[in-house]
Amino acid sequence: MYQDLNKNQASTIDLKDQWNSVLKKLNAEYGNEIFNSWIKNISIRNLDEDVLYFTVPTRFIRDWITSHYLDKIIFFLNQENSQIKRVKINIDNSLTANMLNIDKVSSDVKKTNIYSSSSSFSDDWPLDDRFKFEKFIVGPSNELAFASAKRFCTKDINDFNPLYVYGGVGLGKTHLLHSIGWKYKEENLEKSVLYLSAERFMFQFIKSLRQKDTMSFKQKFRSVDILILDDIQFMIGKVSTQEEFFHTFNSLLDMNKKVIISGDRPPSDLGSFNERMKSRLSGGLVVDIMPADYNLRFSIIKNKYNELKDRNKNTLSLDEEVLSFLAKTVTSNVRELEGALNKVYTFSNILGKKIDVELTKSVLKDLLKSNDKRITIDEIQKKVSSYYNIRIDDLISSRRIRTFARPRQIAMYLSKKLTTRSLPEIGRKFGGRDHTTVIHAVKKIDELKENDSKFDEDVNLITQMITSL
Repeated sequence: MYQDLNKNQASTIDLKDQWNSVLKKLNAEYGNEIFNSWIKNISIRNLDEDVLYFTVPTRFIRDWITSHYLDKIIFFLNQENSQIKRVKINIDNSLTANMLNIDKVSSDVKKTNIYSSSSSFSDDWPLDDRFKFEKFIVGPSNELAFASAKRFCTKDINDFNPLYVYGGVGLGKTHLLHSIGWKYKEENLEKSVLYLSAERFMFQFIKSLRQKDTMSFKQKFRSVDILILDDIQFMIGKVSTQEEFFHTFNSLLDMNKKVIISGDRPPSDLGSFNERMKSRLSGGLVVDIMPADYNLRFSIIKNKYNELKDRNKNTLSLDEEVLSFLAKTVTSNVRELEGALNKVYTFSNILGKKIDVELTKSVLKDLLKSNDKRITIDEIQKKVSSYYNIRIDDLISSRRIRTFARPRQIAMYLSKKLTTRSLPEIGRKFGGRDHTTVIHAVKKIDELKENDSKFDEDVNLITQMITSL
């Protein structure tokens, strides 16, 4: 019989019988958990001379089986057929239904599969029902991101995957991510959705390492239909976490699952982030959210004010002039703008009277003072140059002598700490340097401050000089 097999004359029934015998041995060798999670995903295809061909659902499963179980598989195969010399495993996406032994569950269970506290995802963040598409105020600065997010949720349309949304703090990235999650939950009841932050992903990964249970971690994240990850920039510098997320990301894309990611910068500016990951992130659709203009800020603040009135059933009202003043004055981000409104509204309730613009200025004096004293890179360069008695031209020059290099690093460090400018923007202000130079400067100054008390005092003094302008 073995001779016939080697000549490709064995029947399909004989080949399957041999494989079933091998499966029984593998089950006895590794136990039900590993067998059901990994080995059960292997499908036998055909024997060609001395090569036996298998298929599995994803590249990740293929790589895992190859590195952990292939030697034992070949050993048991040779017991059944000594002529088999090699095994080749190919990928067949049509087999994803058996991925990691994820059995089909009833639709009523799937309807609640947004991971409540009773599920295995109880440590992760739930979706916030305040953040839905219908509550997102659209303007020129965010309309492309909004339209892309809505299209991403459209059934039977797969123009791009993943969707990567980036922008500064408080501009609406998290709102859009939650909106996508809710849209899938409401219209694709059979789909499982997981939203979490990059920090939470790292926590879960480290926890699985400590508990020596990485198998459950891998199965957990590869079993979802839609993965939503917020603030990916927090993975910068976390090499092992990046590597694990890279495999998770690839596995989900292999299975045609959807991935949505947000960051505070585009993929190409993720510093020391895994180059392969940056490339894959850029391979989908990358959209940005810009700071809101006055009209958008006013629309947002007016909508927020109406929500406050409806929720609190309060008869007191704020002058529209107050709302306009807030929209004109608080320009940094939407989150700070809403915080200012909440403070004014609360004072209105406490005082029991309508608040005008003058009283608003008094209530928000600390915030307004902070906005008036917005620190710029130019101011930082002037103060650092003055402190070290060097010219600004030398500070931003390419000269590397210590007299100029150390003040330059301090100025870059303070530009990162005291302004909202991005790393590439800071680099450009220092003679067109690359963002990696800024990252190096920040790390170097942090290290010197920790190890040299005199240096730490100097940097703190310069900081005080700048912030007291």
